[in-house]
Amino acid sequence: MKVSKNTVYTALVALSVTVLIVSNLASTKMFDFFGTGLVWDGGAILFPLSYILGDVITELYGFKKAKKVIFITMLMTLLAALTLFGVQLLPPGPGWENQTAYEAVLGFFPRIVLGSVIAYLVGQVLNSYVFSKIKVATKGKRLWVRALGSSLVGNLVDTLIFITIAFVGTISSGQFIGLLALAYASKMVGETVLLPVTYTVIRWLKKLTGQDHYDKKLGLKDVFRV
Repeated sequence: MKVSKNTVYTALVALSVTVLIVSNLASTKMFDFFGTGLVWDGGAILFPLSYILGDVITELYGFKKAKKVIFITMLMTLLAALTLFGVQLLPPGPGWENQTAYEAVLGFFPRIVLGSVIAYLVGQVLNSYVFSKIKVATKGKRLWVRALGSSLVGNLVDTLIFITIAFVGTISSGQFIGLLALAYASKMVGETVLLPVTYTVIRWLKKLTGQDHYDKKLGLKDVFRV
């Protein structure tokens, strides 16, 4: 049974938007990583899924459509942040005593979103671009090479930009380095562990949609073209 490629594409866009918004909300909490003293942000639990989604979309629909999803996801995340910020500015209603708690958690959200959307945009575009180039170079073989190879680049840039913008000045230099190393390592380990899931999902969606895109004429100019 074939499913419309547009139906699957729409579902992937919705999932991409959800993952980034939820990851940003979860990032407002920092926690001790299994008693090690290393600081971890809650967003790192779900965020690796965004790179898996990026790989799936690029594999099926190509770099240009993947980049559209990246921009849509970024804009919807900004909309969520602006809405939460606007609500924060509204005067508390009679009897509602949670304004301080709201500001303590979601008041930090705009900075996280700023770091997140910039990091997401740069990291995901690089991830998709490298993924597409490796796919063409390997003639569609060795999915694990392009999945992990692209993530090594995209995740590194993404993690560095996000942690710098979101947390510099709020945590110590030691915590910053620890968070950077732990977040990057956890993302790569997460993607490696979930690689069989990525294989299964891509294989299944290819059968459903008949999609399998190759960006044979992809150039650097396409990275910067809106």
